[in-house]
Amino acid sequence: MLVKTDNEAASDLTTLLMKLFNTIESLQKSPLYIVAESYGGKFAVTAGLSILNAIDAGKLKLKLGGVALGNSWISPEDFAFSWGPLLKDVSRLDNNGLEKSNSLAEKISQQLKDGQYTDATDTWSRLESVIGANSNSVDFYNFLLDSGMGPVALTTSAFSNGVFSVNRYSRYLSSLRVSPGNDGPDLDTLMNGVIKKKLKIIPDNVTWGGQSDFVFSYLSGDFMRPRIAEVDELLSKGVNVTIYSGQLDVICATKGTQAWLDKLKWEGLKEFLSKDRNPLYCKEDQATKGFIKSYKNLQFYWILGAGHFVPVEQPCVALNMAAAITQSPAASTS
Repeated sequence: MLVKTDNEAASDLTTLLMKLFNTIESLQKSPLYIVAESYGGKFAVTAGLSILNAIDAGKLKLKLGGVALGNSWISPEDFAFSWGPLLKDVSRLDNNGLEKSNSLAEKISQQLKDGQYTDATDTWSRLESVIGANSNSVDFYNFLLDSGMGPVALTTSAFSNGVFSVNRYSRYLSSLRVSPGNDGPDLDTLMNGVIKKKLKIIPDNVTWGGQSDFVFSYLSGDFMRPRIAEVDELLSKGVNVTIYSGQLDVICATKGTQAWLDKLKWEGLKEFLSKDRNPLYCKEDQATKGFIKSYKNLQFYWILGAGHFVPVEQPCVALNMAAAITQSPAASTS
């Protein structure tokens, strides 16, 4: 019942959207924006292309407004190579740790060249363990923190079988609520409570997040497969693509994101790279919150002071960015 590739998942999502948009005509009046983070971004680009194909074939009645990729796992190889140098630069690894990290990254690179994707996933997991051992357990979501010692501390491992822990993300969101003293439910409680009740179609024995490990296991053969070509195709088709990256992230580090960005074959890449960045601010606060670079249908946001979870750690910037992506009137008032 579980898919084994991003393309299979994209096909399923497209089928769902065909049912929704072709049946509910009011949905056709507004463009659809695909906004995803982490592995979701890798899936988002395949979904975007699948949706475009269905639109072009006359099978899906909707307008694709754009795709936004937040700290997204687009090129696992580039991220694996980024970890060691980044963590050495911020003093979480020494030369010994860097050498061990780079050695495993080279092994991953060769496995990917040989088409050994499942083996590359296993080596990726080993690389995480080596970095953890040589950095005194740096937090892969924020290199300023130790894993298990910040507001996202868990009694379980930060990564379960190599997959980003859904429980960890949920507790992270809960621990950084915008409103102090907010006693509302955490994400687990919300999804398995009021949302599940509202949908009326979820079986009692099915819980939100309960399939995480199974999903990762089935996708292990696709997990390390890059999606740079898919980003290229979206750009060449004129789709608005927004990339945003948190400064403090490790797992999908900005260094790795810029590495795969440089590999794009999109005709506008040279002009994009030559553009100057513009600083980002929030309301009356004149402290620099980030930078943006834009050319034609490609935008790149560098978000300062945020790790893997930009909307949680820099909500003001994230809200302004979302308004800009969707061309919301709120963009001019924030």
